[in-house]
Amino acid sequence: MRPRIDVVVIGGGFYGSVLALHAAEVHNRSTMLVEREPALLERASYANQARVHRGYHYPRSLVTGYRSRANFDRFLDEYGEAIDNDFGCFYAIGRAFSNVTAEQFRLYCERIDAPIGRAPAEIRELFEPEVVEEVFEAREAVFDAVRLRALLATRLASSGVELRLNTEATAVTATSDGLELTLRDETGDAPVTASHVFDCTYSRVNQLRVASDLPAIPLKHELAELALVTLPAPLAGIGITLMCGPFFSVMPFPPLGISTLSHVRYTPLCEWTDGTGATYRDPHEVASKIQKRSRFVEMVKDASRYVPSITSASYRDSIWETKTVLPRSEVDDSRPILFRRNSGLIGLHTVMGSKIDNVYDMMDAVSQVLGSQT
Repeated sequence: MRPRIDVVVIGGGFYGSVLALHAAEVHNRSTMLVEREPALLERASYANQARVHRGYHYPRSLVTGYRSRANFDRFLDEYGEAIDNDFGCFYAIGRAFSNVTAEQFRLYCERIDAPIGRAPAEIRELFEPEVVEEVFEAREAVFDAVRLRALLATRLASSGVELRLNTEATAVTATSDGLELTLRDETGDAPVTASHVFDCTYSRVNQLRVASDLPAIPLKHELAELALVTLPAPLAGIGITLMCGPFFSVMPFPPLGISTLSHVRYTPLCEWTDGTGATYRDPHEVASKIQKRSRFVEMVKDASRYVPSITSASYRDSIWETKTVLPRSEVDDSRPILFRRNSGLIGLHTVMGSKIDNVYDMMDAVSQVLGSQT
């Protein structure tokens, strides 16, 4: 007989892991978590700048900024074992090409109740005043994906969630008994039956849909580079974000004890789209076939116009990953969670997370789905 599960979650990144915990612990559903990789949080949940947002980053999207600010303290309380917030964090506003002025940024932060102040003089001296209007001191955090992985694995095990690693969901169909999901591992294909299937595979959320003859959701993908660097002494141990435009940021990267460098212009290597008539291509396959050349030199050269001492940063390596956003987010830099209930089939729900601290908004939406069932 085919196994019967209340909830199957596809994708063992942060959002998928938390969703599985929520279904099992809050809604008392029998839950299976399916992950294609050999461990949790192996891809986008690890290969990113690890910033726990407090809202500062999104002055052009009040909703995104406010939700990040509202969730910040809760996230730190719940995942404190995997959090590093013992570093200086500074936001600088460029004089040219910025989408906000220093005064607009200050008023925005006041509006969402995100605390800021003028940076100390020794920090402001790191910036070139001819091209930087103002530097603000903020309070943010970064997460350690390795510690977060261990924390989630422990919680999943104690909650009774069935974890299936090295397993891929290849097709889903509607039956009289719910949804039949085909799972593939090293032993071959095997079906399971579920009342609810939540697809949380981020850049691959269209993979299962297309394989199951469902229409692709319009998405934009970028192959993005995070340069791993050692910063010179004046910048070591601090986070800098120059905004809001074609600028850069550096943040501590706890898993490796060094920093990440990203640049709005040079971090994306290429881009492509799903849906709206575009031929679907597996983003992981597309990314694997692209020749990857670090643009660290270009990033540092541009960043040094604003922070001259960054010229002495040492390149260590690069992390490459597919970054996926909704096309409408290109207008205002918003990062809404994509949540499509009964997405083509009754019981199939598509979830594409945004910022890690906004996971609580996703949990509220999941509760509306699972809470509607007896």
